Amino acid sequence: MGSVENDIKVQLKLNKQNSFRLDIECHLPIQGVTAIFGPSGSGKTTFLRCMAGLERPEVGNINVAGECWQSSELFLPAYQRAIGYVFQEASLFEHLSAQGNLQFALNRAADPISDLFFDEIIDLLGLKKLLNRYPNELSGGERQRVAIARALLIQPQILLMDEPLASLDQSRREEIIPYLSKLRKTLSIPILYVTHSIDEIVQFADYILVLEEGRQMAEGPVSDVLSRSDLSAFSGYNTGCLWEGKVVERSEDWHLAKIECFSDVFLWVKDTGVEVGETLRVRILARDVSLTLSEDNSTSILNKLPAKVADVTDDQDVGMVLVQLDCESGSLTARITKRSANELGISVGANVFAQVKSVALVC
Repeated sequence: MGSVENDIKVQLKLNKQNSFRLDIECHLPIQGVTAIFGPSGSGKTTFLRCMAGLERPEVGNINVAGECWQSSELFLPAYQRAIGYVFQEASLFEHLSAQGNLQFALNRAADPISDLFFDEIIDLLGLKKLLNRYPNELSGGERQRVAIARALLIQPQILLMDEPLASLDQSRREEIIPYLSKLRKTLSIPILYVTHSIDEIVQFADYILVLEEGRQMAEGPVSDVLSRSDLSAFSGYNTGCLWEGKVVERSEDWHLAKIECFSDVFLWVKDTGVEVGETLRVRILARDVSLTLSEDNSTSILNKLPAKVADVTDDQDVGMVLVQLDCESGSLTARITKRSANELGISVGANVFAQVKSVALVC
């Protein structure tokens, strides 16, 4: 990555009395959403608490865009770190209205907040009609939106989010996800987002740090890490890739949208009401990709992409293989049986067609 001034540089070593150990050294981008991903007990929340200054590791070096927050000689306490923190529970002041909770953040802000910035945050999170309500009058998703706004109004240098959707049911999660996507596209500050949900990563993360039992297993752009078959979290049944493309056509008759992911590489996906010119993300799972040696026009599958076999590796399932494919500028993975690979003569360098079901694409 770039120079230290353009990174969040972190080195942490922590030993807890319960024998849990954290050992991480990473360089995270200073923009976009970085997902801190891993199963329960992997150290995600501990990592975030160290970033916030709520825990002090034995060895700790944290440098944010050239500013030292922690070293062997220095430890900035939490109140001196320019962070906004959103917990699993909204933790609003119950005796204050939504407006009152936001005013509390305004009073803590290092610099005065303009009315324009306040209105921008209110509009971004859709809070205008909620300002006079008290926490007990808000849904779980609405409470979290107020909590996010409160964290942003202190004008943090980094926004830390610790599984903000974990306490919500599915309908409330779906309610708040569009607002999180807006944050990703609108905010210029980095967001460190703790989650154990691959779906959340696919929808709005740009970069990912993978943890397991306190150890760093991988870091990198989401599209690169999600396609790695050597990571248990993304291998086998969950193997796939993440593409991004621009909507170039909508078919109202068939309720489909056509997106261009790379030059002359198009996919038909379900039309969710997006406008031509908008950008979509699609996750293509390897289990939803089949291979043919020639283009098959007698199939119900709409997406048929010419590709070249780049690699063939064993899957966790002894009867399956993973076929890595090059599709112009993009990479794709197909998960097929060993028998099919043998009968089709699948080998490195072979030209094939990858068939992808539209219903398998996650937008």
